[in-house]
Parts: sequence; C-alpha cells; structure tokens
Amino acid sequence: MGQGTSGLTLQQLRYFTAVAAEGSISAAADLLYVAQPSMSAAMKELEARVGRTLLIRSARGITLTSDGAEFLGYARQVLEQVELLEHRYLGRPSARRLLGVSTQHYSFAVDAFVRMVQASGADEYEFSLRETRTEQIIEDVRTLRSEIGILYLNDFNRKVLEKLLRESRLVFHPLFRSQPHIFVARSNPLASCSMVSLDDLEDLPRLTFDQGANNSFYFAEEILSTRSSQREIQVSDRATIFNLMIGLGGYTISTGIISDELDPSIVSIPLDVEERIDVGWIDHAAIPLTEQARRYLDEVRAVVAGFGVEVLG
Repeated sequence: MGQGTSGLTLQQLRYFTAVAAEGSISAAADLLYVAQPSMSAAMKELEARVGRTLLIRSARGITLTSDGAEFLGYARQVLEQVELLEHRYLGRPSARRLLGVSTQHYSFAVDAFVRMVQASGADEYEFSLRETRTEQIIEDVRTLRSEIGILYLNDFNRKVLEKLLRESRLVFHPLFRSQPHIFVARSNPLASCSMVSLDDLEDLPRLTFDQGANNSFYFAEEILSTRSSQREIQVSDRATIFNLMIGLGGYTISTGIISDELDPSIVSIPLDVEERIDVGWIDHAAIPLTEQARRYLDEVRAVVAGFGVEVLG
C-alpha cells in the first residue's frame, strides 16, 4: 500500500487493529511503543481518510462501529498478506498467529483446535477458544472478539437464530447434519444400548448447559428443550457435565461426535427421534476469513470426517 496523502498506510492498519484488540487507544499505544497523542491522531486521520466513523470513544474505552468491525476484517486480511509476502520474499520470521473461536460445548471443536495449534508452526501465537452460551457466541462474532462461532440450528430454533444472525450481519455455514445422540457415562446401564428412546430417559437426570439471563428455549444447546423433566441440572462447562454423568447417571443430548481421547469415560448413543441437528459455523457476512481461520475450519472438517460424518461445507 502506498504512503501517499490520499491512501491508507500499513502503519494505520497496524495501529487500528491494535486499538480494536486492546479496546483502548492508550493500551494500544503502550503495546506498540507509540505516544498516546500520536495514536489518537492516527485514528482520527484514518477515520477522515475512509470517511466513516470506525471507533466509538467512551470513558470505558473503545468499541467498534459496524463500519469499524467490517474495516477491521479487511485490515486483518491486508496485514496477514503483507506478513506472508515478507516471510516468503524478505526472509522475515512469521508474525504472531491470531485467532479467536467461540463455540457451543463440542469436543470436536476442541480436537480441531488442538490440531490447528500443533500444525501452526508459529514461534509465537495468540489463540483463544471460548466454550460459551449460544447468545454470547453470536455476540462474540458480531463484535469480532471471535472470528468464528460454532453452533447448531434445527427446526425449532432456526427462525429465531437466523433472524438474530441477520440483524448481526452474520452468516451460518452448515458443517454437518446429525441425528441427535445422548451422552452418558460408560458405567450407565444405557451405555450398552444401540439406540435409546425418550421413555428410556424418563427417570434419569437431564443435564443442560446454562444459558444465563437469556435462558430462552431457542438458545438451548440441547434439542427438545421444551420437554419437561422431573430431574434437571444446569451446568456451565463440559468437565462438570461429564462428572455429573458419571456421578449421578445423568445424560445430555448432543451431536453424537465425541472424542475418545479427550472424553474416554463418556459414550454416545443414537436417540430415537425424527429431529435432526445442523451444526455449522458463523462469521461476518462482509468480512473474508483470515488464513488462520481457514486452517482451523479445515481441521474441523477433518475431525468431523474422521467420525464417518458427511461434511457439508
């Protein structure tokens, strides 16, 4: 990119991505060893050049406007390509690898993350993996805290979640379609069954992931969330839910894909229902994925395919 008076500079893009990541002009200035007035002036000049407000300044720090979020996506693309050019043609070491992923509580997402980190080959990286609530996944991707979100749609939640995704300028990309399964401990009497019915689950504790203040049925990670249960326990993480499966003989409903390596004490059994789950990933409609995000999705597809599941995209 040129250094002319009318164009954007790489320095401005680097400053802007630092401000967005830190949520603070002063913190970004400290990170890049730049005087705070210089950083602030650079951001004002950048906004003047693009003719749009990119940052919202408040006493609590900096947040991105919708234009700012879109601009950030393109800025990251440009800087990543420059870094690849410098690495290939100037012999400069690869820069720090960056990626944020927010996901529902899926072990295949963790498996893929492990494989991505192992294959990254970078001397330095800063990755984040957040297993979190459904609404928070959408918010993380909307605000670019994460580049990718992983969640599911089905006939029950589709209209509500797709509307929310459209309003957030996000797109759902199908990854695979799954018959619902239950997860139970290997010690559970149902563990030897080839298939279970809803009647088989009647007396077992139902374990679900807590969705916080917005505990709408539409945000539930488990299908059939409106079905009543005499025994129900809400949890916030996979370690706890697995411990309760072992300790209390409880069950949860999920995709059927579970890692024997990460979760050796848990088994997956098909659930005899007509319902199907479409698991996929979300991203910004107008922002191209970074190379690191594409690498992660390749690992996700490879992990899913390794379970004999047809990958849709």
